[in-house]
Formats: sequence, C-alpha cells, structure tokens
Amino acid sequence: MADESTEIFDDLQRRGEPLTTEEQEAIGRWERLSSWRKAIAIGAFSVGTFGLGFTLGGLIFGRWRKA
Repeated sequence: MADESTEIFDDLQRRGEPLTTEEQEAIGRWERLSSWRKAIAIGAFSVGTFGLGFTLGGLIFGRWRKA
C-alpha cells in the first residue's frame, strides 16, 4: 500500500505541479486510513459509479426498446 501513495505523489511532481496544502492533507488522511476502510471507500465508489452508469444506460438505451 505504501507504494501506491508515493506513486500519486510522484505523478503530481512529474508534471511539475507543487502539491497544495489541501492535497498534502488529503494524501496524509488517505495514508492514515486502515486497509479495511480504504477497501470500503474504493468499493463504495465502484458500486456508485457502476450504478450511475447502469441507470443512465437504461434511461438512454431503454427508449429504443419497445415494450
């Protein structure tokens, strides 16, 4: 897990953008989270994204289908 947080930091630094105070605090909070809380956060984001995509897809493509 430690390598992932440094990759995020390295990506921002490679583009030549200095980290803002808010970004440094966010990275610090993420690093302090336990593994199970990180898993819940990532899982909730994934489920929410999939649910939104599924809903929008149903609304858009559902119109083409006749009942």
